[in-house]
Amino acid sequence: MSRRDRTVALITLSLLQVFTLAAASAVVNLTPPQADDPRPPSVAGRALVQPAPALPALGALARPPSASALAARLTDLAKDAKPRISAVVVDVDTGRVLFDRDAQRPSIPASTTKLVTSVAALSALGPGHRITTKVVQGGDGGVVLVGGGDPTLTARTSAYGAYPRYASLDDLARQTAAALTKAGVRQVRVDYDTSLYVGPGTATGWKRNYLPDGEVAPMSALTVDEGRTEDGGRVEDPASDAAEKFARLLDRAGVNAEAGRRTVAPKDAPALGAVQSPPVSALVEHLMTVSDNDVAEALIRQVAIKRRQPASFDGGARAVMAEMRRLNLEQGIEVHDGSGLSTRNRITPLALARLASLAASDAHPELRPALTGMPVAGFTGTLAAPRYTGETAAGAGTVRAKTGTLSGVSTLAGVVQDARGRLLAFAFMLGDGEGPVEPRRLDRLAAAVAACC
Repeated sequence: MSRRDRTVALITLSLLQVFTLAAASAVVNLTPPQADDPRPPSVAGRALVQPAPALPALGALARPPSASALAARLTDLAKDAKPRISAVVVDVDTGRVLFDRDAQRPSIPASTTKLVTSVAALSALGPGHRITTKVVQGGDGGVVLVGGGDPTLTARTSAYGAYPRYASLDDLARQTAAALTKAGVRQVRVDYDTSLYVGPGTATGWKRNYLPDGEVAPMSALTVDEGRTEDGGRVEDPASDAAEKFARLLDRAGVNAEAGRRTVAPKDAPALGAVQSPPVSALVEHLMTVSDNDVAEALIRQVAIKRRQPASFDGGARAVMAEMRRLNLEQGIEVHDGSGLSTRNRITPLALARLASLAASDAHPELRPALTGMPVAGFTGTLAAPRYTGETAAGAGTVRAKTGTLSGVSTLAGVVQDARGRLLAFAFMLGDGEGPVEPRRLDRLAAAVAACC
């Protein structure tokens, strides 16, 4: 990549960062903070609308930092960590490893797994792909609500006018009611089809409390508002809940309706209405910013469908790994789900840094949303203030990274501009799931890279 191309790419990244922050206040966040976001919602919400600080000047001739100076800083910060920190820093432009501390040691990645999921989805599906939910004519006077795997399908009228525009169950009900009324039908039964997804509802390595605690909904090809209840929990049967809500909306639209049974829609059944999700690019940016477990699990199933694998945890994992091999990124990656909730996942710091580097390069512009969706240190998502204040303030506005937190695990992977404006990729991983960890240690490492050298 030429110096001019690198400068253009860095300026583009900076503008995207500012645009993301400016647009954030208009986005409807369908989910509260996830498992790897320990901050209270009020802090996360306030941070979304703060202005971004000015980025360091982008020197056209910016040099990589001194590897020895960088190593001295990071080694000093990491040396007393227990358990041991694995870490890597890579120059995005050249691919040169500038710092290596057990960079090829597989670790539990937690939600940095979502970087793998996002890159695989963007590569396999393309940024413009959308997920369709439809209603078709059923048998015995019924209609069938067919789930396409869109976890952002919403019944909330507050979603109107939001960006991105989520698929609306109300829109779908209005389309269906219009088609039924035109055909002279005034009363229907709403059956529902979830046959797109197969396999178990939970992944290998998931803890039993994830579903009851609301960390993720039971896997279903048909769900509305991620199966959330008013008190923040999750419904036991997302598909049945969706059918009941759809029946009520049909009633409101002028067609008497009642929720029916689970079924499989007849092949080539006439369509009565359809709505589509935001594009994959927007879904990826959303899941990366707020660490949305449900969207991540939906996307690995979309990759599985695209690659003709079963839409299950196993099929999704196989399809994701096939996409990693196609991109020559499979070394150091083993996944069992899309969200990173599984404690069986293993990824090396070097693999995460290579993923971030590829998303930042101009060789694969289709992968860029995996980068632009990363939280901005001190401002958005799981890196919003109070993170990157005080002793880590050097990273505010310049670190863009995906967080990962499980019990006994803390990870951080993304990109950072150093003091000269050079773009570097990094990954820091701490913990084996057995004891306490301190996420602030990783913030200090990222801030040190931003201030270097």
